Amino acid sequence: MKKLLFIFAASLFFGVNAQTSISPLECISPFYHGVASGDPLHDRVILWTRITPIDFSSSPTVSFKVALDPTFTTLVAQGNYTTNANQDFTVKVDVVGLEPNTFYYYEFEFEGSFSAVGRTKTLPLGDVDNIRLAVVSCANLEAGYFNVYQAINERNDVDAVLMLGDYIYEYETGGYSPNASVDRTWEPAEEIVDLSEYRLRYSTYHMDYALRNLHQNYPWICIWDDHETANDAFKDGAQNHSAGEGDWQLRKENGKKAFFEWLPIRPKEQGNTQIFRSFEFGNLADVIMLDTRLEGRDEQVTAGSSLINDTSRTILGQEQFVWLKDELSNSTQTWKVLGNQVMMGKISILGSPLNTDGWDGYPAERERLYTHIQDNSISNFVVATGDIHTSWAMELKNGSSPVGVEFVTPSVTSPGVPINVGGFLSFENPHLKYVELTKKGFVILDITLEKIQSDWYYVSTIDQMNPTNSCQKSFYCNEGSGTLIASNVPATGHGPFPAPLMSECSRFASIEDIQSATVVGLYPNPSQNTITIQVIGENLSSEPWVFVSSEGKVTQLLPNVVQSPSGSFLLVFDIEKLPSGKYTVSYPGKGREWVMGFVKYD
Repeated sequence: MKKLLFIFAASLFFGVNAQTSISPLECISPFYHGVASGDPLHDRVILWTRITPIDFSSSPTVSFKVALDPTFTTLVAQGNYTTNANQDFTVKVDVVGLEPNTFYYYEFEFEGSFSAVGRTKTLPLGDVDNIRLAVVSCANLEAGYFNVYQAINERNDVDAVLMLGDYIYEYETGGYSPNASVDRTWEPAEEIVDLSEYRLRYSTYHMDYALRNLHQNYPWICIWDDHETANDAFKDGAQNHSAGEGDWQLRKENGKKAFFEWLPIRPKEQGNTQIFRSFEFGNLADVIMLDTRLEGRDEQVTAGSSLINDTSRTILGQEQFVWLKDELSNSTQTWKVLGNQVMMGKISILGSPLNTDGWDGYPAERERLYTHIQDNSISNFVVATGDIHTSWAMELKNGSSPVGVEFVTPSVTSPGVPINVGGFLSFENPHLKYVELTKKGFVILDITLEKIQSDWYYVSTIDQMNPTNSCQKSFYCNEGSGTLIASNVPATGHGPFPAPLMSECSRFASIEDIQSATVVGLYPNPSQNTITIQVIGENLSSEPWVFVSSEGKVTQLLPNVVQSPSGSFLLVFDIEKLPSGKYTVSYPGKGREWVMGFVKYD
């Protein structure tokens, strides 16, 4: 979302010699998009990868292993998973029967080629002294390098990463805050609308070195915000969706499907794309993740609208709101931590709400939630928020009565406000204890039985690959209190883990960048009019590509080529005149041949 910049206006160091920041490694072929884990519970976790097949009409079977050590001498689980184009060759395995609060190592294998080794960690069970959560949101690939992700990765001290939305952005190249200092552009270049375009955008993100590293070493717990579909989305539409872009419900389902394919998230049941769910960190914290975007949100209104106080308007929808009340009432954990996309606390300028895209635009529903918390004596309510690209700390109040506290994480790269002009807001909003509008970074939530502390860490730059960062503000709330207190030092928590970070490469290989062309994607498949082949390394368009039907008919086609500064090429072929059926397509030049399969339909 194009956030406060417009609201206010209106009222590495990295040791590998990578070609670019988005450059896959040959040492993990054909698992170029890395590995990931997510949705950990005390006895299970989702493991994820994506295989780049030779034949894009095939159904490759990938094997996986899970062990207590990175050399896989003590195996605890293994098996096989068959994938295909219907899930974009992604692999998701829910490994069960694990021990609580335990590190596990995993890898995938296909025909003798191995992925990098992933490291994950199950949730604790019973009494827990301390947990640490890294909170992130709003990663605009064109706006800068993901130094925030690399900085968190190198800490080696967080139990899980909470991604609060805007994992990707839907805009066209140059459509939203591009950074001329970096070698990063959207792929595809146009605004993404259909399923193949969303998939290709995720494919590009997953080849970012910092994103791969953070996924490889920590379990993630993810929710979407608006840009996983379109800017300012709600259940029936979006600001960045026009009638000329087709049916909104279809576009929304395309975004949801790609999200579930490309992220290690556990569906409630087969085919269910609801994302509100909860995670118990022993007796210490119940982390409750919401969907304030696509599940039940009514369309946003302006601050002056007569509808803003309509008691029937909802940001959650009836089903999710009832579920949330039950979660809060039934939780036995000391802290109830809400993972939430948009700001919950009330912020006014001259008596008008600052941002009606947040809970300020749905005050009746917020009051219903606050009243439930008060009527049921629910204590230690904490809201963790993303979306707004900036840093905030505030006390939540229902009138003058305390309800909880809210911590808002800055963005990974997306723009805030050029000048930090937020200080004047505290005069009208005394419950607001901290606001910083310019810096990029992340929040570390350090949780004990006695208190919860939020530490804001900011990276020094997003213009170069450099994860240097520092903590510049800290606030904590004591157990049983709704008051925020400034701290002079960041929390230290349980400190770094003894388990080492994993190498980027397979344990059987040394680090090697792709120096020649490699095909990493073919979209869409099946296709009716065009196919796009995503190539990393060098341009493969100097000679015609050869299309061979299942009947043996040969057709040669030259592609239209879209080159990206990120180091890849998108080769677009017009196949409208090809008869329907199964085809192989190959490139005979450069002394190397790729043979891929796809299906053409009329």
